[in-house]
Amino acid sequence: MPTTTTSTDTEATAVSVVVPTCGRLDLLDRCLDALTRQTLPGPSYEIIIVDDEPNHNTLHLVAGWRARTLDRGPRLVYVSNAGPHGPAAARNRGWRIAQAPVIAFTDDDTVPSPTWLASGLAAFGDGVDALCGRIEMPLPARPTDYQRDASLLQTAEFVTANCFCRKRVLEQLDGFDERFTSPWREDSDLHFRLLEMQATIAHAPEALVVHPVRPAPWGVSVLQIRKVAFDALLYKKHPQLYRQKIRGGPRWDYYVIVAALLALLAGLAAGSKLLSTLAGAVWLTLTVRLCVRRLTGTAKTPSHVAEMVFTSALIPPLAVFWRVAGAIRYRVRFA
Repeated sequence: MPTTTTSTDTEATAVSVVVPTCGRLDLLDRCLDALTRQTLPGPSYEIIIVDDEPNHNTLHLVAGWRARTLDRGPRLVYVSNAGPHGPAAARNRGWRIAQAPVIAFTDDDTVPSPTWLASGLAAFGDGVDALCGRIEMPLPARPTDYQRDASLLQTAEFVTANCFCRKRVLEQLDGFDERFTSPWREDSDLHFRLLEMQATIAHAPEALVVHPVRPAPWGVSVLQIRKVAFDALLYKKHPQLYRQKIRGGPRWDYYVIVAALLALLAGLAAGSKLLSTLAGAVWLTLTVRLCVRRLTGTAKTPSHVAEMVFTSALIPPLAVFWRVAGAIRYRVRFA
């Protein structure tokens, strides 16, 4: 599919917004509605939609918004990125064709506030290399474990759902590391490389992006656990910063749970009642402790409680498996 554009040349483009997307038309439509309602004058910014799983529906959606906003801007660009290759690769494709000296990143499932771009640019002084805005994730009074975990983005130091970066700095860094093929740790990697080059990173709480937590299928934590393999890549590239900002040490609780489970199975296979009883008690105690911790402060519906019981038994062995798989894949001593 071709790259399609429209432009208004009465003003220089001050900021380019890059949005990776992958077949989520309803979310992208909501995001584009917010992006085209910015208080920043339309001709002074452009929106680049990078379709990581190209299809005509996404192209037509962008074309529809372009037709509706043609008289007031902003410039809208659709880029086909035959994939999926992941958001890191999609963002690289977007910022490299951008016209503006400042790149703003967000995701297709966000709702930027009307003053997002104006507030971000106002805080982007001459000495600033990158800037982080504020993220709000509205939650119900009793969220699920998944919702509470997702809401940690609100306190994250640097996330690509709401950040600005000078294009020349991205060029120096060669953008995002495309080995991060899932939406996991690619923003931490960019952040760590900015820190290592001693870039000046500012914060602008006024630059607000609302990030509603998307509905998730039952057992979603088990489906997501494979992303842990990318922690090994992040650790290999930035061991000190990883231990300082992500996790101070290995997940020993998970390793103990897995060791107890293996000892339980070994005891059963060998017919050792003592070994299987002791190992089973350790496994059950630690698994129940994990389940209770995940249920504390979260929803107590029968479905959610059942989900926590089921996934709490599966998460430790799966997490250990993917951590070891990541260590092997990226050839790093990582636990």
